[in-house]
Amino acid sequence: MNWKFWNKKNNPNRKKKSATREWVDAIVFAVIAATLIRTFFIEAYVIPTPSMERSLLVGDFLFVSKVNYGPRVPMTPIAFPFAHHTMPLINTKAYWDGVKIPYYRIPGFSNVKKGDVVVFNYPMDADSPLYRPVDKRENYIKRCQGTPGDTLSVVDAQVYVNRKAMPNPPGEQIEYTYTTTGMDINPQIYKDLDISFYDPNRPAIATMTTQSAGILKGYSNIKSLAPSVQPKGISDPLNPVFPSKYPIHVQLTSKLPDYKWNVDNFGPIIIPKKGWTVKLDSMTFPLYERCIEVYENNKVQVVGKDILINGKKSDSYTFKLNYYWMMGDNRHDSEDSRYWGFVPEDHIVGKALFIWMSWDDNGSFFSKIRWSRLFRGIH
Repeated sequence: MNWKFWNKKNNPNRKKKSATREWVDAIVFAVIAATLIRTFFIEAYVIPTPSMERSLLVGDFLFVSKVNYGPRVPMTPIAFPFAHHTMPLINTKAYWDGVKIPYYRIPGFSNVKKGDVVVFNYPMDADSPLYRPVDKRENYIKRCQGTPGDTLSVVDAQVYVNRKAMPNPPGEQIEYTYTTTGMDINPQIYKDLDISFYDPNRPAIATMTTQSAGILKGYSNIKSLAPSVQPKGISDPLNPVFPSKYPIHVQLTSKLPDYKWNVDNFGPIIIPKKGWTVKLDSMTFPLYERCIEVYENNKVQVVGKDILINGKKSDSYTFKLNYYWMMGDNRHDSEDSRYWGFVPEDHIVGKALFIWMSWDDNGSFFSKIRWSRLFRGIH
């Protein structure tokens, strides 16, 4: 036996590869290497919506670490390289879900912490008409506000966890209502303070940070300025929140209790933790039915006043997964956990690290790149 197989490259009788073969080998190697890096180490993302403004802006390109929380082993392994869930141009599925691998996460450096900016798979993509596998659901980015076992509430737009006020991100912004003395505001002031008007039909409502509001209030032609916050104890039928927003069982829609929650006054609600047992009744079941049925793959039926889990009458349930509560920093322009509930641990993709490029489509030719945001860490 020839043990010097590694010297084959020096063998004069070895047939030389054609240029085409060398190109093919190089491309295959590059695709495999890039796929492994994207799957297990780091991946690039772009911010498409203003839900995280002003912490993250539309057009921010960022790197997301898979190793911080531990990379997931692909649950849908047969997929087209570099396409997430849909093939470009032809708009067909970029994966085959005929083969599925159970959820497993390689140990990482840390767990998800409150305040982390996290990329995760959008839980509602599990529903009709998409029915996407977990790792092929749309990527969302929000800030973690609650971790497994926490009791979370929102009081007058301020998040509380375990009865303690959470630190507000420096880029957090909400809507403010204001009136003027009759003298118009210089549009450049709005631009300098990064004040946005998302609804042109409501010019008296502007979105801004607390810092910008403090500066704007100091102008002599501002008569009044106050946060636009929905009052406590009133549900908003025009903008319903979890669990009324997406009830699973149609027959329960008319039977859901009125929690009297809205986007600014919500909860308290307990975030499920692996091993925690919840008592199921008319008040708790609507909060946790989605976790039990959709995320933990149980067959759930409601027969009269009885709850059947996998065919057995149940008055309690013990969770198999940890869950998280995610919210956008742009509190009045973010569809987040207040609307669709908990994020299961198997949906967690990675931690946002830093911005490597920021592109402003609305900027002039010489200001398309936001130079001050390049290589900025995400906090």
